[in-house]
Amino acid sequence: MLDLASLAAGLGAGLTIIGGALGIGKLATAAMEASGRQPEAAGAIRTSMIIAAALIEGISLFALVICFILAGK
Repeated sequence: MLDLASLAAGLGAGLTIIGGALGIGKLATAAMEASGRQPEAAGAIRTSMIIAAALIEGISLFALVICFILAGK
């Protein structure tokens, strides 16, 4: 029989990935619009975007680890 903790971890992992993807998508959209409006600031915008994307990915990875730790209990 399927363990409910494993099911919950799978659903949590899926939701985490979807949330992270949506966050990075919105971030990239805003950065591209800002670069289009002010091309001379594209370098600074790109740097800020990369830092923010790394933070989003870090939070997503942390949430995935928590899901799998809780599934193991």
